[in-house]
Amino acid sequence: MESIKNLLIIVNSGLDKPYNQYASYVVAFMSKHIAKIENVTVYYGPYGVEMSKKGSLATLKLTDDLKELVASQLEGVTKDALPDNLELMARFVKDQLGVNIVSCATFNVIDGISKNLEDTSQMEDFIVPVKLPLAAQALISADKILYF
Repeated sequence: MESIKNLLIIVNSGLDKPYNQYASYVVAFMSKHIAKIENVTVYYGPYGVEMSKKGSLATLKLTDDLKELVASQLEGVTKDALPDNLELMARFVKDQLGVNIVSCATFNVIDGISKNLEDTSQMEDFIVPVKLPLAAQALISADKILYF
C-alpha cells in the first residue's frame, strides 16, 4: 500500500451535493482512525465554502438508519457512538482525531461569508480560513488529493 503522510480532501461542492459532504468526513475519519495517516486536511474550495458558514453542516442530519449503515461497516464503531449531524462529526474528527478543517478565505469573501480575509464572524469556529499561499502549500505538499 502507498505510504501517505499528508492527505488533502478537497470539498468543492455545497449543500446541493450532501453525499459529498458525508463522504468527505467518513473518509477523513477512516484516514485518521483506520489508516493512521499523519496529516489529514478537509479543504473547502471555491464551490464548497458555503459549508463553512455557521449552521450549514448541522443541517445535514445523520439518521439512525444512516448511522447503522455506517457503523455496520466499521469495526468497533456503534451507531450510538455516531453524532446526529455533520457539524458534530466535523468537530469530532477535528478535536479527537486531529483532522484540519479549512476553507479558502478568498472565496469566503467572494461568496459573502466574510467581509475580508480575516473575518470569521459568519463561519463555524472550528473551520480555519486560509489565504492563497497556504492553500497552494497544502496542494503542493499533499501526498494524495481526494476530490468531492
